[in-house]
Amino acid sequence: MNSMTGYGFTEELTEQSYMSVELKSYNNRYLEINHNIPYFLSCFESEIDARLKQVLFRGHIDVNIRVKQLASSMDLHVDIEAVSRYSEAFKKIADAVNIAFNPTLADFLGSEGVLVNVAGQDSKQYAEPLFRLLNQALEQLLENRHREGESTCRDLRRLGDSLESGLAVVSKHADELEKRLKENLKSRFDEMLGTKGYDEHRFLQEIAVMLTRYSINEELVRLAAHIKEYRTLLENNNPVGKRLDFLCQEMNREVNTIGSKSTMVEVNHQVVTMKDDVENIREQIRNIE
Repeated sequence: MNSMTGYGFTEELTEQSYMSVELKSYNNRYLEINHNIPYFLSCFESEIDARLKQVLFRGHIDVNIRVKQLASSMDLHVDIEAVSRYSEAFKKIADAVNIAFNPTLADFLGSEGVLVNVAGQDSKQYAEPLFRLLNQALEQLLENRHREGESTCRDLRRLGDSLESGLAVVSKHADELEKRLKENLKSRFDEMLGTKGYDEHRFLQEIAVMLTRYSINEELVRLAAHIKEYRTLLENNNPVGKRLDFLCQEMNREVNTIGSKSTMVEVNHQVVTMKDDVENIREQIRNIE
């Protein structure tokens, strides 16, 4: 079981450059990847995403990549055409104001477009270190997510044990709950009809209707099945967050129904505890992949 929260960071320093790759992961309903990388590495975005999608299935992932060039890659070009045009312009200005003017080297160097840096960033040279560092950061992220996921799984097992214990207590009172229901219904018949008596067949029909309406046996059976499936999912190494979320909704529905049908204080007290267990499970699985 893996958490959706994790962190991975790696960096490399050479004589030519410094590069770092940072991965941050947060819980999210689907897999969402956000990039914060230099523009000259944008050509690798789809390849980066493909690598992440091989091992990540849910969560918001921030990909932060930093590159600093330490050795100069500047390649200056002198634009002779620009120098010639500036020279003609300087001469026209001097003639216009009727003064002698001999341009110096500084006049040309200070003019825009005379010196041009034509060196560009070659993205291919970064491919090997980029994906090597990405794999290292991703390995850290996965270890972090797995470690936190295992911790969450232990707590989910504990909550499952508590929920199952509550189910056992409620199940013990199920027969007593039906017995009390029959006694209450008989008492009401006696109270309303007194010595007149009543049709036993009619009485049995009313008992059947009331038991159908207030019996919790079906809810107990379904809840037991849900808890069994819950335990199976906790031992599954595949992403199970969405399935656990749906299962938790079903368990919550059964517990609420039991509470609405019960007229026994003992059962109602246990239902409160079970509802707390289910709510705590729901909180925990929100961060499960």
